[in-house]
Amino acid sequence: MLRLDTKPGISTLAVHAGQEPDPTTGAVMMPIYQTSTYAQDALGKNKGFEYARTHNATRAALERNLAGLEGAKWGLSFASGLAATNALMQTLSAGDHVVCGQNTYGGTFRLFDKVWRRHGLEFTFVDATSTDGILAAFTPKTRVVFVETPTNPLMQLTDIAAVSERARKKGVLTVVDNTFMTPYFQRPLELGADVAFHSVTKYLNGHSDLIGGALLLNDDGLHDQLRFLQNAAGAVPGPMDCFLALRGTKTLAVRMQRHDENARELAGMLAKHAKVSKVFYPGLPDHPQHALAKRQASGFGGMISMIPGDGSLEAGRAVFDRFRLFTRAESLGGVESLVCHPASMTHASVPRERRLAMGFADGLLRLSVGIEDVADLRADLERALGAA
Repeated sequence: MLRLDTKPGISTLAVHAGQEPDPTTGAVMMPIYQTSTYAQDALGKNKGFEYARTHNATRAALERNLAGLEGAKWGLSFASGLAATNALMQTLSAGDHVVCGQNTYGGTFRLFDKVWRRHGLEFTFVDATSTDGILAAFTPKTRVVFVETPTNPLMQLTDIAAVSERARKKGVLTVVDNTFMTPYFQRPLELGADVAFHSVTKYLNGHSDLIGGALLLNDDGLHDQLRFLQNAAGAVPGPMDCFLALRGTKTLAVRMQRHDENARELAGMLAKHAKVSKVFYPGLPDHPQHALAKRQASGFGGMISMIPGDGSLEAGRAVFDRFRLFTRAESLGGVESLVCHPASMTHASVPRERRLAMGFADGLLRLSVGIEDVADLRADLERALGAA
């Protein structure tokens, strides 16, 4: 554990939080405890470990590290982001109500709308850019408000502090998906949220080689519930994935700086491009919530969405198929740049009429801007947009 005279900065926490050299060998990197079970000294006597679904030292180190980054008391790791979301929903009971931002990740929408509705939970999807709109959707049965900020892929923001303050007065938990921003740029718990959620798959890991999720929080009672569910339902990550995630967080600060620098330049270029009808990026001065972005985060991140040409599927396809450096793939947050067509990929489960009503055009493309030389990324964008 860190023993400094002053509060460590986020870059220091990324490298050191939750980890110390191995006491047995002095190994600087956290070992991969690749075991399913542990020897007991005697009946009812062990070293704190019995079975790896319940306890694993590599996983515990990752949970401490992520908690340190988010300024949380507790961290819990899961086998995927959706497994983490599912665990949260398992704390609720049939008849409970959840308010969720309408422009949420397609997998989250599918889990809520197609799975948990069948088990008696109720969901209302709202425009989460409006604090009043979120609160107006509350009912006496509302237990959770779940928001992404920025959203995927329209880059809309929720005022975390305002929503959290008003929700708390009504006894409603505020859960913030902080995947796009990471704690390097935005710390929801410090703004009043109850739970910070991450798809560890994305920026926290940063290398496109694992699937994982995490919940970070301060409340002891909710932690106990979630820890029980983590063990009882068993959706835990393996030790190798935890080791890889710990390796990833060590470079979080330097990666996020470069993602942000590259995305700012590319967003500015796209905003002026004759063949792009709209750009979604909170760092642009004309983004409707640019002031909020500057107030609740210290950067704008590496995610950009754009609508080529007239926004039709054909216009999007023409650009999508011409990329050479941006890899055509789902997911985001790795060091390599990716381009995604959300309507057919990440958000295929969202009904088209719902998408269009939000301004989510058929041809919209989402860019996960990597850490390559920005001149090369600009050239690839120019080449691709030549077909728009």
